[in-house]
Amino acid sequence: MELSCKCEYAVLALLSLVDHYPQGNPLRIRQIAAQQHIPDRYLEQLLAILRRSGLVCSQRGARGGYLLAREPWKITLLEIINCIEGRDAQPNALPQPGLTTEKAVVQELWQEADQAASQILKNCTLQDLCDRRDAKKQIDLMYYI
Repeated sequence: MELSCKCEYAVLALLSLVDHYPQGNPLRIRQIAAQQHIPDRYLEQLLAILRRSGLVCSQRGARGGYLLAREPWKITLLEIINCIEGRDAQPNALPQPGLTTEKAVVQELWQEADQAASQILKNCTLQDLCDRRDAKKQIDLMYYI
């Protein structure tokens, strides 16, 4: 399974919003784009998709911008990917007519791999990613004499 650029940008944008979640400060598109190196126009489209899905909300006005709509520990990576890619979490398991034994075996294996990946993404939240990021930053800051 490969993460599309679209999904990667969406996750990066949401990670920026997690950092400002405790204070309730909205972030502008320009701020997120600069911080995560995402083109403004593309980010605008992604945030619109995330808003329609209920993952972020927008606030108008001089101090407006985007905020997480829910707590970061309640938003899973699977939910984000399904929102951005527009696909259902469950793979299609309907038997296909004229399927050879070899093709059936390969299809079963891909379904198992997809289910395993989905389970990992379902168990990982935005908060988990932030915790991993923060732990990695701490390790990267350490130096030895």
